[in-house]
Amino acid sequence: MSKNINLRSFAEFLKSGSLGGIILIACVIISMFIANSSFGSHFESLLLTPLGFETESVHLRYPLLLWINDGLMAVFFLMVGLEIKRELIEGELSSFKKASLPVFAALGGVIAPATIYYLLNKDTETAGGWGIPMATDIAFAIAIVTMLGKKVPASLKIFLAALAIVDDLMAILVIAVFYSSDLHYTYLLYAGGIFLFLLLLNKAGVKNLAAYLIPGLFIWYFIHHSGVHATIAGVLTALAIPTTPDAKESPLEKLEHVLVNPVNFVIMPLFALANTNIKFESEMIGGLTTTLGLGIILGLVVGKPLGISLLSWLAVKSGICAKPDKAGWSQIVGVGMLGGIGFTMSVFIALLSFPGQFLILSEAKFSILCGSVLSGILGYVLLSLISKRKHEG
Repeated sequence: MSKNINLRSFAEFLKSGSLGGIILIACVIISMFIANSSFGSHFESLLLTPLGFETESVHLRYPLLLWINDGLMAVFFLMVGLEIKRELIEGELSSFKKASLPVFAALGGVIAPATIYYLLNKDTETAGGWGIPMATDIAFAIAIVTMLGKKVPASLKIFLAALAIVDDLMAILVIAVFYSSDLHYTYLLYAGGIFLFLLLLNKAGVKNLAAYLIPGLFIWYFIHHSGVHATIAGVLTALAIPTTPDAKESPLEKLEHVLVNPVNFVIMPLFALANTNIKFESEMIGGLTTTLGLGIILGLVVGKPLGISLLSWLAVKSGICAKPDKAGWSQIVGVGMLGGIGFTMSVFIALLSFPGQFLILSEAKFSILCGSVLSGILGYVLLSLISKRKHEG
């Protein structure tokens, strides 16, 4: 009897997603340990190892790191996109008032951090990095909120997922407009044409998943070659896959069930291993008190929750939007703090902001790490304390 209870408890633990979050954080620690050990250069060489093939007309040979960040993470965005669409059709985002709140929240979470950074760095050599603190690392933010389990209402988790996706789409738009110089619009038109074709398949009642996933690979290929971050292909493919508002399992829900374990236990841990291998250097400490470091840290730790909470409050009080079910304003502030986990998207924008400026990049990366870790801890602690008070009350 005891053995059966233990097995059941372990199965529930697996399903809760908590184990995935613990594995993710363990991979962050392992990655940073490797980066600062004698194996650091070997690990970096491994990540830069080219994989794939290329012909005269098809180029699919990229470093392992790119396959993880642009390839595997597109699958992660596919799963999150599926969840968002399901909630739009039959769940927490099924009304305009609820669905529009993450858009306003994300807008506030972009404007406030960028403003704080710009005010501190105006007329300096680092002024161009204003986009760094406006990004949310969707993988890590969702991992933290998943670890909280039932301490956070399901509606708030959906709100964070939608907010993070809109935030990333805004970041991608900013990158495309302000940080990209080589956009290929022909490839974007190809991707858009395939996406329209998938929408027509949906309209025609086609339910075969292969009919969506195979063209989705081509969407990924064309978006990647367009100069826009390829992970958006996962979201576009997810939006085209059919679902139903009734209890019958739809193609969307079937795919979601297939993806949840590979994403939690393979894709996200690999992502963490590949992207948090930051090598510590003495110059990084001093960089925390420069206008660059303060702009990034204050943007993430203060700007994100301030912008997300303030614009959410204004949107709800004006009657445009509705709060997530069973969620209080203090919990939305906690979610805003988790929005300050910038990590990889912030590092990506830093690389675009300061190409070839290795000292500034080192300072920026360390500031991003500090700001992201602090945001994650503050958000986790606040949401845990709120849950504890509600339980005791």
